[in-house]
Amino acid sequence: MTVSRITLRPGHEISRVIRGGWQLAGGHGPVDRAAAVEDMIAFADAGITTFDCADIYTGVEELIGAFRMAYLKCSGTEALARIKVHTKLVPDLARLATVDKDYIRSIVDTSIHRLRAERLDLVQFHWWDYDVPRYMDVVGWLNDLRLEGKIANASGTNFDSVKTAEILAAGVPLTSMQVQYSLLDARPERHLAKLAMANDIWLLCYGTVAGGFLGDRWLGQTEPKEPLENRSLTKYKLIIDDFGGWDLFQALLQTLRQIANRHQTDIATVASAAMLDRPGVAAVIVGARNRSHLARNVAISELRLTEADLAEIAAIQAQGHIPEGDTYTLERDRHGRHGSIMKYNLNSES
Repeated sequence: MTVSRITLRPGHEISRVIRGGWQLAGGHGPVDRAAAVEDMIAFADAGITTFDCADIYTGVEELIGAFRMAYLKCSGTEALARIKVHTKLVPDLARLATVDKDYIRSIVDTSIHRLRAERLDLVQFHWWDYDVPRYMDVVGWLNDLRLEGKIANASGTNFDSVKTAEILAAGVPLTSMQVQYSLLDARPERHLAKLAMANDIWLLCYGTVAGGFLGDRWLGQTEPKEPLENRSLTKYKLIIDDFGGWDLFQALLQTLRQIANRHQTDIATVASAAMLDRPGVAAVIVGARNRSHLARNVAISELRLTEADLAEIAAIQAQGHIPEGDTYTLERDRHGRHGSIMKYNLNSES
């Protein structure tokens, strides 16, 4: 079994399944650094050679840097060259009004140092508040750093279609946009996906299993009550509510289970594989804490859903609702149901 690959730009080929790093940031429990590095080597050896992290994921860039050096030692220069690391640049909400080029450069330099790299493969820029209009300055500075050679590819995360179009109009080439996109949350299909495809921007999807809700564990379960186990479940339970509620969610799980039975796999694999079939989607990001589900993660890119499978999924989705607004609009309302649970100053808190 192999993991399919795709070229985003010349010299930047990635696996269509990306190993996410958020769960290694410590918020999900203690992290054994040596075991984490060994897990990353196992993922790379299995064909998942692309890793996602961020400046705000405490300790994760350093872990990936340690993995890169270990992988170089055990597998060699050619194998290391196949490893691609996508990091993020997320200025704290409290710093938005005062960011300058030196500050942005310092974040990039810090990420390069942590990852033990000569340059960053791909930087995904996130901006919390559009009412602070300096995001266009930051985009320009990142492009300058790209032209200097510190960054190979400038990209974004969670920008909506209007702001993405504004960035493109300024002449900044974006390689990709990382967005929340799942069978429960199809907001990118309203506007962003079409804009992205028209401008050669690839979509990288997170949240494809909705924090674990789109998995066999939740099939047949009663609706959970607050407080939920962690902030991730709280976040995606809100999406389930917006989609149509617990009963419709259970109907979706039942449909996915029937499809999984036909392909001898599990619900989460079907849910993620379905997103790889969406137009403009380059890859899905799996939030694996360790290698316990590695075989299933590898299977995502190899699962070929039939037209009948996709039609059954679409029939359930048609009974529900796409959450309101453009990509990430709900989360940007800091006083709303979705935005009030976010953390906006993770750099200063780390």
